[in-house]
Amino acid sequence: MALTRDYRETVVKRADADPEFAKALLDEAATLFLNGEPEIAKLILRDLVNATMGFEQLAGLIAKPVKSLHRMLSPSGNPTMSNLAAIFQTLKNKMNLEFRAQAFRLS
Repeated sequence: MALTRDYRETVVKRADADPEFAKALLDEAATLFLNGEPEIAKLILRDLVNATMGFEQLAGLIAKPVKSLHRMLSPSGNPTMSNLAAIFQTLKNKMNLEFRAQAFRLS
């Protein structure tokens, strides 16, 4: 029998041990949202929340019920822009990061 690991558990352990990996996950989630791929972005955010602070702490910081946050970041979730902004802001603060938007021109 092959040895396997749960994907989410692997992401949580890696993000916890490697701040650059966690930063890359947050960057990827933001990029996916901006490029019209919210389903994947929500899944990455969910994994990042689990790896950095957990849904209970996030719920307390943004004054939302834990169940609502789980639904928002589920594949079929439909978070509002204000909820997404609060989630990104809280993760950014937790990870001591600054966001800087940059547009790229295609030639």
